[in-house]
Amino acid sequence: MSANNELIPHLFRTEFSKITAVLGKSFGFEHIEVAEDIASDTFLLAAETWGMKGVPDNPVAWLYTVAKNRAKDYLKHHQIFVDKVGPGVKQSSTEGYEIEIDLSAQNITDSQLQMMFAVCNPLIPAEAQIGLSLRILCGFGIEEIADAFLSNKETINKRLFRAKEKLRAENVRLEFPAPGQVDKRLEAVLTTLYLLFNEGYYSLSQNTTLRQDLCLEAMRLNFLLVDNKTTSKPAVKALLALMCFHASRFEARTGAEGELILYDDQDPALWNAELIQQGKYYLNLAAEGNKISKYHIEAAIACEHTVKADVPEKWQNILGLYNQLLFIEYSPAAALNRTYALAKADGKEIAIREAEKLKLVNNHLYYSLLGYLYTGVDNERAIAHLNTALKLAKSVADKVAIQKAIDRIE
Repeated sequence: MSANNELIPHLFRTEFSKITAVLGKSFGFEHIEVAEDIASDTFLLAAETWGMKGVPDNPVAWLYTVAKNRAKDYLKHHQIFVDKVGPGVKQSSTEGYEIEIDLSAQNITDSQLQMMFAVCNPLIPAEAQIGLSLRILCGFGIEEIADAFLSNKETINKRLFRAKEKLRAENVRLEFPAPGQVDKRLEAVLTTLYLLFNEGYYSLSQNTTLRQDLCLEAMRLNFLLVDNKTTSKPAVKALLALMCFHASRFEARTGAEGELILYDDQDPALWNAELIQQGKYYLNLAAEGNKISKYHIEAAIACEHTVKADVPEKWQNILGLYNQLLFIEYSPAAALNRTYALAKADGKEIAIREAEKLKLVNNHLYYSLLGYLYTGVDNERAIAHLNTALKLAKSVADKVAIQKAIDRIE
């Protein structure tokens, strides 16, 4: 593969979102497709030109210059659009139309943050918020988004179209929330980033590279929030800490063929020490203030999981944290995970009684947990539960992990 073939996809991922965000800020969200089209045309021209003439000395500057010229040409040939955009466009009798496209680092960051608040909006479904974030803020192609959601291009295109139409109809603006609204608006943004990270970390997709990219993009967007004075709130730092702790074990969670490796079987040598330290750093920063979010508690749980020693004290700490988490916000997943911690802390018998109260009968993870809990207590029941889990599991990785658990018992 030539350097050109590798460079353009890389730059598309890193620069498409920046160009789109800045142009979107100039044109307004109601004209976001124009911004996307201009950014896409810029990369098409790069592929054609660089293929014939070679890569320029400063490819990023070349892209920015072309994007600005493309925007100027568009304005020149679309008077109706100019009339709608209005104040953002200057007209000169000698030079035609000019538009201020400030591609400085600060304006790019501000534009991306403002775009984040626009697309992470409870007015549209969570999956649409994630899809728009991946497309506009992360530069993902429609096929990649379809892969991430185990869907197809047509479905994703319709989903994104409906979401944009809804945001347009509600006259959503690319701007920072008013000071008194920041915390409330941040909740939706953090929820979207949390779901985006989980889409990668717990993805059913077999594309390992894509899964890691989803996580890294969620972390990048979260860091933009941490790095901005207005949005650098304790919950934002706690969520980044949580992402760092989870990402630190990414390499240990999958085997050579993409199969899932459960926590007890992971090799701690594969845990990323640098990410663990970063997680601790951001978790310490998140300690300011007097409000504890679910992200604080989940980050503390994830931090405990980076402790290599398998001792009762560790699991008692984790159990206590799960009790706090369920008090703040109940979820079936947290209840399941608490039961696992209960087994590690106080034994399988008490955990079985608690697990069977959950009755999550359509969840393969529920039956996988019951299979684990009954192993060594009643192996016949353990195998029965694992076979049920095997029938309910959807991904190849989950099926392989469950079959291995069955084989170990038999």
